[in-house]
Amino acid sequence: MAGRTLYIGPFVHCISLKELEICESGAIGVDADGKIDFIDRDIVAEGFSKPGWEDAKQVRISGNGFFFPGFIDTHTHAPQFPNAGLFGSTTLLSWLTTYTFPTESRFSSLPFARRVYTRVISRLLSHGTTCAAYYATMHVPATNLLASLCYERGQRAFVGRVCMDRMTPDYYRDESAARGIHDSRASVEFIHALDPAGELVRAIVTPRFAPSCTAEAMTGLAALSDEFDTAIQTHVSENRDEVEMVKSLFPDEKHYVGAYDSVGLLTDRTVLAHAIWLSEEERTLIRTRGAKVAHCPCSNTCLTSGTAKVRTLLDDGIEVGLGTDVSGGYSGSMLEEVRQAILVSRHVAMEEGDKAKLSFEEGLWLATRGGAQVLRLQDKVGGFEVGMEWDAQMIDLGAVREDGELEGGDSLIDIYGEEKWTDRVAKWVYTGDDRNTHAVWVKGRLVHAKPGVSI
Repeated sequence: MAGRTLYIGPFVHCISLKELEICESGAIGVDADGKIDFIDRDIVAEGFSKPGWEDAKQVRISGNGFFFPGFIDTHTHAPQFPNAGLFGSTTLLSWLTTYTFPTESRFSSLPFARRVYTRVISRLLSHGTTCAAYYATMHVPATNLLASLCYERGQRAFVGRVCMDRMTPDYYRDESAARGIHDSRASVEFIHALDPAGELVRAIVTPRFAPSCTAEAMTGLAALSDEFDTAIQTHVSENRDEVEMVKSLFPDEKHYVGAYDSVGLLTDRTVLAHAIWLSEEERTLIRTRGAKVAHCPCSNTCLTSGTAKVRTLLDDGIEVGLGTDVSGGYSGSMLEEVRQAILVSRHVAMEEGDKAKLSFEEGLWLATRGGAQVLRLQDKVGGFEVGMEWDAQMIDLGAVREDGELEGGDSLIDIYGEEKWTDRVAKWVYTGDDRNTHAVWVKGRLVHAKPGVSI
């Protein structure tokens, strides 16, 4: 770990679901362990110094730049990134057999896995994603490789070996429930040995979804999660046909969520992706168990799955984050997911009224603080507070010069200098991309710098 660092300039973060704190001239001191030691909110940036911090490195940003917390992707599939943008006219179940299973089966090759996973991590870091909950594949060596690469690159990650012992192609299926549990244990043990304290990389138990897992497999995975105190990730109520399939496969259960609850998979460590077609009874059970939801609006649209009622989930007291869900979703950008969450909520509002709409502030909350809650990291990351870890991105919006040309390179955002700071942040949300992400840190370590940017 490098020495202490002073980050000087504007910073922005969410302090509640609906409210941003925008500090136009601040200083944040980060110690050698990557933790925030102090925050000064009203400084004279030029010549700023802090007693006892004279030897600290300084990272300064000015103009239309600001520091923002790293994004937290609560649901994505690392092996599916080669298929990003490929979904054609399929819906969930046909998409799995047409695109997903054939690609995931290729990860029996470690050279192929290394090539893809190296690119995935680089891609997400370049988009400011400092933490991701990854689905891997059924292959233990490739899953362990993904965890190792995240650890080496410094990305915070939850990595899960996918378990499925039925209703997938013969060439891509656990040979039995016992084998699936055994192989999942192997990856959990490897990841625990890789990072015993879970400072960066943690194991996450990963039954793909109820249709592809027998009750025996899910019961064993629940016990594995309890034994190692790991998080759990799976899918729920993404697609109407999937919901009907669960009814036929689990005739003794009242509903989809009940199929997880009855085998011990519905806990306060559980992340449920999608959660579109939930009944009120299911939402109540999710809240009672303390399970969380990963909202994946881009994927939900691409696969014509439906529109999740995020306002209803939040009003019901369920914690919600955002997930890119590549390759159901076409982009690994969490900023794109924020946009999609806002836009999808407006479609919900067309049917249910304006209360359903999410503001851009709420979208940013879901991508940071909300994601931290979903992954039980809210005391460590998601915002800028003393004692939290410096998972952050440096954003530069550029500016339009007097001659009408852009100052600061290739940004898609046009800033004329008259905008209020809230409007600048809104422009970033709606028109920004990775070209505005100049640097990214995880736990105080620089893990990405845009080419040509000196930090």
